[in-house]
Amino acid sequence: MKYPIVIHKDPESDYGVTVPDIPGCYSAASSIEEAIEMAQEAVACHLEGLLIDNEPIPLNSTIEEHQNNPEFKNAIWAIVEVDISKLSVKSKRVNITVPERLLHTMDHYAKKHGESRSGLLAQAVTEYMSIHR
Repeated sequence: MKYPIVIHKDPESDYGVTVPDIPGCYSAASSIEEAIEMAQEAVACHLEGLLIDNEPIPLNSTIEEHQNNPEFKNAIWAIVEVDISKLSVKSKRVNITVPERLLHTMDHYAKKHGESRSGLLAQAVTEYMSIHR
């Protein structure tokens, strides 16, 4: 899933990172590049904790949905992506039936984006369910 992050810096401090879609998810670093990396790690850890606790994964929104928030005025925006299928939750092998053409399309898409079929399906289902709660 892709989450927008807000990077901010006060004088005499490191870069702070807030993840508006995930309450309580924060990070910090000494450079913008490191701040993005640390934010990705913070999001992955936070989501993993939610999954372990059987809590729902927060919906992701767009940067545009948060930009008017005065709390984030003059901030730098970025996107971090976390493949939730790779988080350390227990996986279970299942058999599913899908049309052959759809399977070919999924495999092509997954390969093009550096993902596995399982990862693509897990991400798609998670995003679908978070939108259609």
